Amino acid sequence: MGIYKRGRVYWIDFYDPNRNRVQESSQSTTRRDAENLLALRRSEILRGVYKQPVKMTFGEFGERYMEHAKTNKRSWLRDQQMLENLYDYFGKENPVRKVKFFREFNTGLRVVSPEEEKSLLQNASPYLQDLIRFALNMGLRIGEIFSLRWSNVDLQKGILNVFAPKTQRIREVPVNSETRKVLEAWRLHKKSEFVFYNPETGKPFVDLKNGFALGCKKAGISGVTWHTLRHTFASRLVGSGVDIVTVKELLGHSSISVTMRYAHTNFDSKRAAVEKLDGFGDNLVTVPKRMHHDRAKLSLIGAASYNTSRS
Repeated sequence: MGIYKRGRVYWIDFYDPNRNRVQESSQSTTRRDAENLLALRRSEILRGVYKQPVKMTFGEFGERYMEHAKTNKRSWLRDQQMLENLYDYFGKENPVRKVKFFREFNTGLRVVSPEEEKSLLQNASPYLQDLIRFALNMGLRIGEIFSLRWSNVDLQKGILNVFAPKTQRIREVPVNSETRKVLEAWRLHKKSEFVFYNPETGKPFVDLKNGFALGCKKAGISGVTWHTLRHTFASRLVGSGVDIVTVKELLGHSSISVTMRYAHTNFDSKRAAVEKLDGFGDNLVTVPKRMHHDRAKLSLIGAASYNTSRS
């Protein structure tokens, strides 16, 4: 169960709520895309909203579409002509099937600046403001936030026991003062076993992409998603001097190599660390007395040669 490859494409393997084994293509040659898809499916299963993807060939889709078009559209003949052209195109063999793709490099991560954070909070709806604050201070994946239950929260000890669908592990994440305020506010109006839920239905959130995107649009911010808040959490930790191993544990990464992408964000700390070594070796090296005498003699010879050349 997990992630595997078929050719160059990554697939995910998991069990649905009825314990039926499901194998689904990520449609991607990048493992991270498959990891994100698997985390999404596991989150959907936990929240009871998972639906089996419908498998349909392009030919089957075309037949169904034409049945609809002939009944509801006057221009169905034109659609049929266009569909026949598409059949010809998709019926061809993939001309780049044997072409080796270049390796993809992660050259940078989008993070939210303090100014953007302030603007986003001012333009988001009240419940989204709480979720944004929570995400920026905890660094959880959005699926982990949606599936968080009160049984996972220990405010007395200030700890969250977070189940990560991605790694199938539970990790302890400490709660800071900002996060505690959010949790205590939602506990006052508790209507569900889930910490965060739709105020109108009382049910767990399924998808907040549209509401988040609207808040970003009003704030004049682009290129920011829920996962950007997780990147921001990690980058701020590293920038504050937190060691990379601690950041790994807080994020719930299975490998330190995944966390190392945030190391580049702390160049000032790296420079300060290297500068601490300045002069460190001077106190460890002892120059023998004979060497002192030889150095003085060489200095006199050098001075005499210099004076002779000038004269």
